[in-house]
Amino acid sequence: MPSFSNSLETSIHKALSLANVRKHELATLEHLLLALLDEVDASRVMQACGVDIESLKKSVTKFLDEELNSLVSNLEGSEAVPTTGFQRVIQRAAIHVQSSGRTEVTGANVLVAIFA
Repeated sequence: MPSFSNSLETSIHKALSLANVRKHELATLEHLLLALLDEVDASRVMQACGVDIESLKKSVTKFLDEELNSLVSNLEGSEAVPTTGFQRVIQRAAIHVQSSGRTEVTGANVLVAIFA
């Protein structure tokens, strides 16, 4: 099984933190996308595709803050858990990397898996 790049690991932890700060019981693909906007490999791909990263960051943040109120947990000290979709995207990226003979999963691979 391939390993995760350091920056991808940081982004996955950041996605969980973004959910925890908002007291969301689940970490969604939107949390992951927001975290990937600061990940070096994923942001390079987005810039090459002409994505306005700052605008996307604002839109995703607004979505998380305004549209996911149903995910707020009142349990003190609870930690966000990745959704099934979040987990599948990470698995899909790892499988793609492994099948291509590479050894490291990057944010770019996860970004592609989100949109696959």
